[in-house]
Amino acid sequence: MTVWDRPEPPARPVPLDRERIVAAAVALADEGGLEAVSLRKVAARLDAGPMRLYGYIATKEELFDLMLDEVYGEILPEEPARDWREALRGHAHRTRQASLRHQWLADLLGGRPTLGPNALAVTEAMLSALDGVADLDTVMRAVETVSAYLTGAIRREIASLRAERATGLSERDWQRAHGPHVSRMLATGRFPALAKLVRDGTELDAETTFATGLEWVLDAVAAKLT
Repeated sequence: MTVWDRPEPPARPVPLDRERIVAAAVALADEGGLEAVSLRKVAARLDAGPMRLYGYIATKEELFDLMLDEVYGEILPEEPARDWREALRGHAHRTRQASLRHQWLADLLGGRPTLGPNALAVTEAMLSALDGVADLDTVMRAVETVSAYLTGAIRREIASLRAERATGLSERDWQRAHGPHVSRMLATGRFPALAKLVRDGTELDAETTFATGLEWVLDAVAAKLT
């Protein structure tokens, strides 16, 4: 029986339920990443004995499933989109914003389908927006393509934020620190295309980069759908 189907045990002296457990786990992950989450640490946060949690959640993997679905609740659209493009664009931006609030989400994106009620509702909203636009296989490829882009883009952005925390250097500070080495390498003449990029390329902020890439992907999807 999955965690979605298994009933909760009756309440005992210290109030405890899956909602409280998941909220505590999300808070721990927001503070220290997924590695900071364990049933023992969650129990300590709730001032409960660790064994009590096993009546609600059998494994840490189940806890991660519940945490992921909790965050999918933040990704749900508030109202139906006007068309498929607005639906997929909105989904991508909401997922990025949720990932910036809960950076551990990047580590759980892109795996097997999530079967919680919020995740299923998110998928339903995307598929509904594409219903009748093209055949079912083409619709699935469209959703998968956008999902692959946002997963990769989000992981790249979160990796950069983590590197900044780990090194204490902002992106600009890191560039300054490595500038002399890059200049020496480009001066060899072995990397003319890269030299042109460094000299003449436009540097965009993370949000603009994400939005621009997303629109390119949506343009490609639109070409296939039509």
